[in-house]
Amino acid sequence: MDSVFPTSKVRGHAFVSHGNSSLLAAVFNMVASNFNVRDGVSSFNSFTLQSQIHNPTPPQPALPHKPVPLPLSPGSDYTLSFALGSPSSPTVSLYLDTGSDLVWLPCSPFECILCESKTPPLTPPLNLSSSATAVPCKSSACSAALSSLPSSDLCAISRCPLDSIEMSDCNSFPCPPFYYAYGDGSLIARLYKDSLTLPNSLSVQNFTFGCAHTTLGEPVGVAGFGFGQLSLPAQLSSVSPQLGNRFSYCLISHSFDADKVRRPSPLILGRYEDKEKQMGNEIAEFVYTNMLSNPRHPYFYSVGLEGISVGRRNIPASENLKRVDRRGSGGMVVDSGTTFTMLPANLYESVVGEFDARVGRFYKRARQVEEATGLSPCYFYDNKAAKVPGITLHFAGNGSGVVLPRRNYFYEFIDGGEKRKVGCLMLMNGGDEEELRGGPGATLGNYQQQGFEVVYDLEKRRVGFARRRCSSLWDSLKNQV
Repeated sequence: MDSVFPTSKVRGHAFVSHGNSSLLAAVFNMVASNFNVRDGVSSFNSFTLQSQIHNPTPPQPALPHKPVPLPLSPGSDYTLSFALGSPSSPTVSLYLDTGSDLVWLPCSPFECILCESKTPPLTPPLNLSSSATAVPCKSSACSAALSSLPSSDLCAISRCPLDSIEMSDCNSFPCPPFYYAYGDGSLIARLYKDSLTLPNSLSVQNFTFGCAHTTLGEPVGVAGFGFGQLSLPAQLSSVSPQLGNRFSYCLISHSFDADKVRRPSPLILGRYEDKEKQMGNEIAEFVYTNMLSNPRHPYFYSVGLEGISVGRRNIPASENLKRVDRRGSGGMVVDSGTTFTMLPANLYESVVGEFDARVGRFYKRARQVEEATGLSPCYFYDNKAAKVPGITLHFAGNGSGVVLPRRNYFYEFIDGGEKRKVGCLMLMNGGDEEELRGGPGATLGNYQQQGFEVVYDLEKRRVGFARRRCSSLWDSLKNQV
């Protein structure tokens, strides 16, 4: 019987991730169904070490230096599609996730445990092509997937004979299956290599991915964009550093009505200085903050959070949000795969208290809505737009303040029972300091990233934010190709 060993990647305190935007969907559905809502809180506290980036494949012909725009599917979640095997193979669609470092997808035959309430698979489970090959047990990719165990140990698990291990002659013995977990699910997979073709016909040979036949709460695969040898940017870097070392995305607003979102959100590979000043008729002025090194969780894009302003009042963040300690605790993770921003309890309560002190004077609290949705605070208001204070995130670095658009933190809808307008603050309580120990102090979710181009500069180790009309950006990029 094959042995199964845990990998090192466990997402922590993910309220909603990998497309399971159940809370937001519930709010949307509540308009018509009068509070038919399910709570989706999930929390894990186990973290271990993941390998650093290094080239996983032999040298390949250099890819073009100009930016490569790719479409992320519109709607409530953001997915990337590509083909494995020949370019004519059926495409697979995976959630874009900057908070993890593995590309994996469901493979036939496929079973998803406890997935009845989850988003159904976007594409059928993959049938491996004839060109797909198992990753050998002695490869560095195998070691990266299995907690950086030495290749000799992995080949022994794969039953490669001792004399072959000593002679480094275990190429015919595949990498053992591995376990990989997120805050809201897990899976067991094996590693394979095959050619990957992106929507613009860009092809990467010997692309490594996980093939999962069984998952728990994960019906849709994930394209990991975090640090790590097996992530999609790292594998692109091995063939074209210009594409893999700097990328950005611009997320069009969440929507549950496909007819209302007609353009994709652009994902831009190879987003460089000489191309960022002018895009179409817009000038992108990025606000940058440096990435924090995380010795225990190097796959995270962690940044320092100095504080949050509610109106004119600046609420300082605790020291652990400004840095990451040697145990991997602290900082704020910028994560495209988690829906809502999670703040530690003390900061969350301070922000909510200040927000309520300003808004609660004018509007009645919608307590029934709060109980039904888990959102808080919520308010009833009349036909005029509710007056709410602005919210600014202050990241480490001079002038690194990001002013959130109103729709990124205050969700407005019609209460299905009262038939009245309701608005709710869209920030979440991520737990107290003890619960967060060993992992991120806060998470910046994709709901708060809507309408921004977010750039990840892996060479200069910084993350940038610029307000953009994401649909217009896609149009301008498409016209330049």
